[in-house]
Amino acid sequence: MKYLHTMVRVSNIEESLRFYSEGLGLVESHRIENEKGRFTLIFLHAPGDESAKVELTYNWDPEEYSGGRNFGHLAYRVENIYALCQHLQDMGYTIHRPPRDGHMAFVKSPDGISVELLQDGNLEAQEPWASMPNSGTW
Repeated sequence: MKYLHTMVRVSNIEESLRFYSEGLGLVESHRIENEKGRFTLIFLHAPGDESAKVELTYNWDPEEYSGGRNFGHLAYRVENIYALCQHLQDMGYTIHRPPRDGHMAFVKSPDGISVELLQDGNLEAQEPWASMPNSGTW
């Protein structure tokens, strides 16, 4: 058995790519447009790691996603959790669970998908993150 990818449904391709590509730094590996099935699939991966992909599924016909219809959370090991959280915050995204301990944080995509960020190794706790409260749910 080999892990292939995780699929999440998205409601806006541009907003989602801004989050996953510009925000998280994921790279698009390929895209499938299926006119008959009326959907677009966009496969992304972390730079240098094409073995673990996320598939963004965009259904052309509007649909409201709720309950487990879109997903729980994605998790990525990151080089510097503080720098990435600052970058995402500067882009206008809310860090729902700040990296108070220098190890773990949660942010949400435009479609409400929780993304867990896990520090590779250990970083000392630092402000403003160490005393920042949680915001909403993750």
